[in-house]
Amino acid sequence: AYNIHVNGVLHCRVRYSQLLGLHEQLRKEYGANVVPAFPPKKIFTLTPAEVEQRREHLEKYMQAVRQDPTLGGSETFNSFLRKAQQETQQIPTEEVVLEVLLSNGQRVKVTILTSDQTEDVLEAVASKLDLPDDLVGYFSLFLVRETKDGAFSFVRKLQEFELPYVSVTSLHNPEFQIILRKSYWDSAYDDDVMEHRVGLNLLYAQTVSDIEHGWILVNKEQHRQLKSLQEKVSKKEFIRLAQTLKYYGYLKFDPCVTDFPEKGCHVVVSAGNNELNFQVRLPNEQIKEGSFKVTRMRCWRVTSSVPMSNGPAGSSPGKSEVKLELAFEYLMSKDRLQWVTITSPQAIMLSICLQSMVDELMVKKSGGSIRKMFRRRVNGALRRSDSQQAVKSPPLLDSPDASREPMAKLSSKLTSVSLRGISHSSSANDVGANDFHGNYAFEGIGDEDL
Repeated sequence: AYNIHVNGVLHCRVRYSQLLGLHEQLRKEYGANVVPAFPPKKIFTLTPAEVEQRREHLEKYMQAVRQDPTLGGSETFNSFLRKAQQETQQIPTEEVVLEVLLSNGQRVKVTILTSDQTEDVLEAVASKLDLPDDLVGYFSLFLVRETKDGAFSFVRKLQEFELPYVSVTSLHNPEFQIILRKSYWDSAYDDDVMEHRVGLNLLYAQTVSDIEHGWILVNKEQHRQLKSLQEKVSKKEFIRLAQTLKYYGYLKFDPCVTDFPEKGCHVVVSAGNNELNFQVRLPNEQIKEGSFKVTRMRCWRVTSSVPMSNGPAGSSPGKSEVKLELAFEYLMSKDRLQWVTITSPQAIMLSICLQSMVDELMVKKSGGSIRKMFRRRVNGALRRSDSQQAVKSPPLLDSPDASREPMAKLSSKLTSVSLRGISHSSSANDVGANDFHGNYAFEGIGDEDL
């Protein structure tokens, strides 16, 4: 058996035969010329060296599949990961109540199946709040960890390959919760959201929360104006003023370490406005600020330089022994590219932010829209695909539901997948996710643009 780690966390355990079943299903649906080669079967018992070689080949296979836009975003692949996750955590399919946080601290209770995927849970929350279908795509569910001061540290955006209930309960830690937030970067989209009462309320609550936590910078005069608008309950005007403030719409990350401008600098990174903003404390205690535009990042990667624990399924993401790094290659001047590395437990989330910024830029460039129409409810109930019925014994893979409508996704990438042999979990070579993310929004620049 092998452990599959997704985004730095144990996602599921699978056998070779199950991965072979996935491979055969993908070949059947997409053709042998599209699907990567699969490590062959062996007639005789494998030696320890052959076992490790197979693990490496299987990891490369999974990386290749998920990096392919067609295969990695397919219902077949995502359904396989969801079912394997549920079976590994041994959570039966049943109706449960899941609490989802809003930015104002309010908790929305939704009745779902334990086997409901991320989009179904998001839709259930939207339905409970009376958020219109055409605004659901502007929001996402995030896994967060509550900090001592009552703020939240972002772990990751929940993806289509996981089951939110299973993801949060398998951590066995009440500090981890699911929160609803907007998931776009361009504040021009705020106009769409504010057209509807519920969208306006959600955006207003998030803006107030970000100001209270110091994510958005406010001086005394601006604070007075905002307080006045709050007292008048002028929500749109409040948001309009907030849009003019520094770091509006940014996600702020926990303090971490960078090698720019020199090794070992302490930095606070914020993501927003198609950039990563750095507030760096230099060794002489001087604070410097600068930004790295996503359009000037040629590529990036997430790596783990220390083997991750293969302990119980409840192992927490971002433990101290796990050293995650996000490195990006940046166009510093017309002919000079330089690698910049951020060492942070939130490296995965940073990578997801970069990818979603690029996706949004590409959608806009192609003249598309981020509006996402969800499948309509049938008689008031969610129409669940076959992939969300009870998980039985292997094989894990079912055919995808042919009636399921294709949906445009803004960020549908598995950010970091690694495959680990359970019997070799302590191996020093147990590192994955050395893959590069090419940036389709990368632009060449001249020195006059710097």
